[in-house]
Amino acid sequence: MDWEECNQKRIVKNVDFDEGLISSLIQTSKKKMKSQEFLPFNDTTLASKVSLAYDSLRELLEALTLKKGFKIYNHECYTSFLKEIMNKSSLGDDFDEIRKLRNDINYYGKELSLGECKDMISRINELKMAVENIMNKTKS
Repeated sequence: MDWEECNQKRIVKNVDFDEGLISSLIQTSKKKMKSQEFLPFNDTTLASKVSLAYDSLRELLEALTLKKGFKIYNHECYTSFLKEIMNKSSLGDDFDEIRKLRNDINYYGKELSLGECKDMISRINELKMAVENIMNKTKS
């Protein structure tokens, strides 16, 4: 789905700048990443670790979109936002791939190996660092 379709379907709306909400989302993002770090790597926790790490990334993306004046109501439109609004196509592709993997885990029971889990969390951390860099350079 491209950015125009996200707008036409009203999955995106323009919003006023809200520093308090942006700060809250950033703090929640940090807490979720820290929470997944507390969980050990084992068969019981792998999916939970990935879900928490993904949620941490998604909340940071929500903070970025709010900083740019948008509220997005589905995860797919974050891909379009990164590609078309922020001109970060490879970042959008990376996020979309992780989004699909997380959906497979959460909604279709996909199981990850320990190595796959560690790789996915590492990729999420890389994306988070890239988004944090963008946020630091982005004016509201």
